[in-house]
Amino acid sequence: MKELMLTRPDDMHLHLRDGAALAAVVASSARCFARAIVMPNLQPPVTTIEQALAYRQRILAALPAGLDFEPLMTLYLTGNTRPAEIKRLAGHASVLAVKYYPAGATFNADNGVTTIEKAYPVIEQMAISGVPLLMHGEVNDPGVDIFDREQVFIETILDPLLNRFPGLRVVFEHITTEQAVRYVEQGPATLAATITPQHLLYNRNAIFDHGIRPHYYCLPVLKREPHRLALVAAATSGHPRFFLGTDSAPHAQSAKESACGCAGIYSAPVALEIYIEIFERAGVLDRLEAFASHFGADFYGLPRNTGTIRLQQKDWNIPTTLPYLDDCIIPMRAGEICHWRLVADV
Repeated sequence: MKELMLTRPDDMHLHLRDGAALAAVVASSARCFARAIVMPNLQPPVTTIEQALAYRQRILAALPAGLDFEPLMTLYLTGNTRPAEIKRLAGHASVLAVKYYPAGATFNADNGVTTIEKAYPVIEQMAISGVPLLMHGEVNDPGVDIFDREQVFIETILDPLLNRFPGLRVVFEHITTEQAVRYVEQGPATLAATITPQHLLYNRNAIFDHGIRPHYYCLPVLKREPHRLALVAAATSGHPRFFLGTDSAPHAQSAKESACGCAGIYSAPVALEIYIEIFERAGVLDRLEAFASHFGADFYGLPRNTGTIRLQQKDWNIPTTLPYLDDCIIPMRAGEICHWRLVADV
């Protein structure tokens, strides 16, 4: 039986929710990931160091016994964020970055930034202090087609921002287009990107396959096949500024299968195994460890993990549903066969 040993990977983009929802999903990430960059888009949002540390304690308290997992926290950039908070953040061991959401662009983004220029004093302090800015890379302009919003973001927000603040460290989150791949490849060493399993595995046809498929709906939305292929090429290239970020985002089945379904794909129970399949299909399984376990840590200035995990090439059925609050949740690739399976920590 084929086996794979990996340095324990990190998930550099994760949604864990809070309360009972947090308790229902945190183990799915902690089973294989040593650390995760945890998103701050709760209600109300996590906007201060004190709130982030309190949230971190709730995550640790929700972990089942025996699981070793370190949540790395972020602050939500709002119109009320001040440079003084960024000065306090510089060099913090547990709160590492600030997250930018265009107002209303995705789930729980109503408190996001309406005009990026208003945040320039805060962003300038981030550039001075070396605090990374994690950017949801879309514009939220109703006049811009939803499939073009990432490209327009590059042209109108990201490129002017990097030119104005050349020392700013930016993670272009969950990229989805060939234009984003090329921009990161040609960009400075201070610019990196995360890539999700869904954007590597699917194109936008999946959302409309014999009807509306709400469990394939996420933001940024899936794109055309040439974009998917560009993402696969980037993830498997060995380029050190592309790394793993699942963007795993749990929503109850009833919230997805509704007249106005939530955006988000819950990939945590199978994300690492999907990445393995993608790298194996590309014939570069030897490059997976760097993408999953090294490049993200290096960009954030974190020590690489020392523990290992073991996986076997063994078929198993992904559950069709999982318990979630008083409902259930549909995981990514529900009911399908997965060809790799986590064995145990070693």
